[in-house]
Amino acid sequence: MATFSPRFLELERLSADDRAALLRRADQDIEPILERVRPIVEAVRREGDAALFRFARELDGVKGELQSLVASEAEIAQAYEQLSDGLIEAIRFAIAHIRAFHERQKPEPMWLHEICPGAFAGDRWTPIPSVALYVPRGKGAFPSVTMMTSVPAVVAGVPEITILTPPTLEGGIDAATLVAANEAGVKRIVKAGGAQAVAAAAYGTESVPKATKIVGPGSPWVVAAKRLVAHLIDTGPPAGPSESIVFADATADPELAASDLLIEAEHGPDSSAYLVTPSRTVAEGARSALVRRWADLPEPRRGFVKTVLEGPRGGILLAPSLEAAYAFINAYAPEHLEVLSSDPWAHLGHLWDAAEILLGAWTPITLGNFVLGPNCVLPTGGWAKSFGPLSVLDFMKRSSIGFVTAEAFSTLARPAMLLAEYEGFPAHAAALRARQGSGG
Repeated sequence: MATFSPRFLELERLSADDRAALLRRADQDIEPILERVRPIVEAVRREGDAALFRFARELDGVKGELQSLVASEAEIAQAYEQLSDGLIEAIRFAIAHIRAFHERQKPEPMWLHEICPGAFAGDRWTPIPSVALYVPRGKGAFPSVTMMTSVPAVVAGVPEITILTPPTLEGGIDAATLVAANEAGVKRIVKAGGAQAVAAAAYGTESVPKATKIVGPGSPWVVAAKRLVAHLIDTGPPAGPSESIVFADATADPELAASDLLIEAEHGPDSSAYLVTPSRTVAEGARSALVRRWADLPEPRRGFVKTVLEGPRGGILLAPSLEAAYAFINAYAPEHLEVLSSDPWAHLGHLWDAAEILLGAWTPITLGNFVLGPNCVLPTGGWAKSFGPLSVLDFMKRSSIGFVTAEAFSTLARPAMLLAEYEGFPAHAAALRARQGSGG
């Protein structure tokens, strides 16, 4: 067996350039990929389904004849037969929690506030007309992503929902993904992944309706494709390869810190995962535990962890102080942040930039990924500084509503007219004068 030596760095000994390098993610280096993705996107634009069938063979490695791009009712029914009763119940358990959280998150359909006597203003929320949900499958099957994208879309009331996911080598769809989609209430599941799926959602094909928006995490190829079609479709919150920071103070258990660092590191070789701690005891204890725990992992997960934690996007970072640890975490703005401490709430007020913050030893990232309820489709690449988790609001749009009575019009008209004339808009002002004295 290969040896494993996770990277161990002391933050105070690093140069400014070294610190900057720690902040980089795999999907920030997609410029070379863009030109390789461009012909795929163009082929889907020109050829529609024909390109999707071809890329299923050439890029996804489908063997034999792919009869249809859309999963049939028979395939969905068969998927239930392929799963254990326990797994089906686990999917239903998770969906119930995810639905409860997102129903709580859903805004009231409309509100109005009387800004001044007789003048009302507010918001109305309505679902977007259509959405494509991208569910990756390159390094495994992810029914969790199916649940996390489907449930809030259904709760929001989106009338046209399409799931896009790469086909298996046999030309099917992962059984748990089909069950999760069906249990969430989504019936249209398309066998298309990668850049070609993104292009299909943007342009529309015979099997894939053109969507208003596409959401869901994906590889750098998916990220590159989203960039190329961003002028055609809302590409949603930026969600690339998995990333996490496990923050452990001096009260944390090094064994748990090591265990939880492996959670996102095992996703794939393009993941990012750091343990950040001001405690040398915790850092060294976690390093020893990592080596033991890594040896117990099966392939290919063992190889993924080795690549991540020995490479430029992972490892153990020893901070000189709590303040330095907070500063690094906020600068990194991780997708997942886990806080291991006997008093995790004491740290929360210092941690601003993270898409998900899981507090305490009993709240590992695993629970957030599957069953806790909050969405695990999260902004990556440092975008947690300005984006939040996928939510019901990502599947809805907001319209401002205004209503002014004749009595209130006179109060609002004069200052509006003065502003319109100052900005040089005579028609604006004339529209107000036309109503003065007319009674509306």
